Amino acid sequence: MFKISARPLRSAFVRYSSNTVKPIVVDNKSYHADEWTNVPPYILKLIDRKLHKNVNHPIGILHDLIRQNMEGMGYTIYDNFHPIVSRYQNFDSLGFPEDHVGRSTSDTYYLNKDYLLRTHTSAHEQECFINSKTPGYLITADVYRRDEVDRTHYPAFHQLEGARVYDKGDLEQIQQDIDAIPQTNIIVEDPFRENPVTPNNPGQKYMTDEEIRLVSTHLKKTVEYLVNQVFERARESAKKAGSTEPYLNEPLKVRWVEAYFPWTSPSWEIEVWWKGEWLECCGCGVVQQQVLLNSNLGDQKISWAFGIGLDRIAMLLFDIPDIRLFWTQDERFHKQFKQGEINTFVPYSKYPGVKRDVSFWLNRDYKLHANDVMEIVRNRAGDLAESVVNVDEFTHPKTGKKSQCYRINYQSMDRNLTNSEINSIHDKVVEDLVNRFKVEIR
Repeated sequence: MFKISARPLRSAFVRYSSNTVKPIVVDNKSYHADEWTNVPPYILKLIDRKLHKNVNHPIGILHDLIRQNMEGMGYTIYDNFHPIVSRYQNFDSLGFPEDHVGRSTSDTYYLNKDYLLRTHTSAHEQECFINSKTPGYLITADVYRRDEVDRTHYPAFHQLEGARVYDKGDLEQIQQDIDAIPQTNIIVEDPFRENPVTPNNPGQKYMTDEEIRLVSTHLKKTVEYLVNQVFERARESAKKAGSTEPYLNEPLKVRWVEAYFPWTSPSWEIEVWWKGEWLECCGCGVVQQQVLLNSNLGDQKISWAFGIGLDRIAMLLFDIPDIRLFWTQDERFHKQFKQGEINTFVPYSKYPGVKRDVSFWLNRDYKLHANDVMEIVRNRAGDLAESVVNVDEFTHPKTGKKSQCYRINYQSMDRNLTNSEINSIHDKVVEDLVNRFKVEIR
C-alpha cells in the first residue's frame, strides 16, 4: 500500500502465455490464459515461499517484532491471504482510475484479465474492514510488481498495512485511544499535527476539522510508536554487537511530510533519521469515505490506514546489501538470523559480476517499456541479474529512428559465473527482444 506512483499509463507487455493453450494452475486452481496474461513461471514459484511467516528470516523477524508490539492494542492480525486476487479487489474497491498506471500490464502481473498477483496489501482492505471484529487490523503479505532490476528492487516484496475504524463524532474514544498509546522518547518534527488539512493536502467534507485532527493524531502516534520500537531494537542489537557509531547514542528523530495516495486524504509519509540520512519509512492517511462505503460500513465511520514496505527497512536494519539475498536458499545467509534478534549481516563472499550491453533500434510498431526489458532479463537470468540500466538513448537525425542501450550486470551471490554461461543467457535475452518487440540489434 501507499507506494504506487501516478505516472502515465504505459506500454505494451511481454505475453508469456501467447503460445500456450494450457491454463495456469496455482494451488490446484485453474486460470485460463488470455491477452492480459503476462506472469512468468519463475514468479509463480515464489508464491509458496512466504518469507514473512519465517520467524528466523529478516522479513519474518521484522514482521514478528511489529506484531508483538501491537498485541493487546485492538488489532486483528491477517497474514494468510493468498496473493492471487481479482481486479476488483486490487483496484476497483480502492477507487483506482481506469487509466492509472497501476492497472497497466507493464506494472502488474496478470493471470488473465480478471485475476492478478496483488500489487499491494490494500487488495484485502475491503475484506478486512468488513470482517474484522476489532477496531483495527494488520495485514502482512508478499506483493508483486514488474519493476526495475537493481539491488533494492525485486518483483516480489513484502508489505505490512494497518487500519483503524471509529464512529463519526466519537471524539472522546479517539482521544482515549491516543492517550493509551505508549510514550516514547522519539523526537518528532510535524508542522501538520494541529492543522492537518492544507491546500496541498485536503480533508474530506463529511468529516469535521476536529475529527480529522484526532484521527490523524492517533494514526501518527501509532506509526511513531511502531517506528520507535523497531529502530530501538536495531539500536540495541548494534550496540550489543560492539558498534560505536555516534548515531547509536542520539535520540531517534522522525519527520512528517505531506504525500498523495488515491485512497486517503489527507495523506503523509514518515521519514526516519538513521545512519546520517532520512529514510522514507511509511505512507499513511485518513481513508477516503468511498472505500468505507464500498466495504458496507455505512456513512457514519471514519478511518485511518498506513502501509510499510518491510524489505527495504529490513535491508537497512540488518545491513543487507542486495535485496536478492532475501530469496537465496544458501544456508550461509539463513544461519545468520534468529527470531527476535536484529543483527548485522556478515557477507560470506563477493563474486565478480559480468557485464554485457545490448544496443538496438526500436521498432515503431512495437512499444517497448523499460519494464519489458527488465522482465525479459529476469525471465532468462533469474536472480543472476544484479542490475539492468538504460545507459544510452538517442534519435538518428536523418531517419528519426530511436536507439537504446541497456547494460546488464550478471552476478551471483553464491558462486562464480563463467563467460560461456553468461553468453548463453545474454544471447537468449537478445533473441527475446528481437522476437517479441522486433528490435534491430546494432
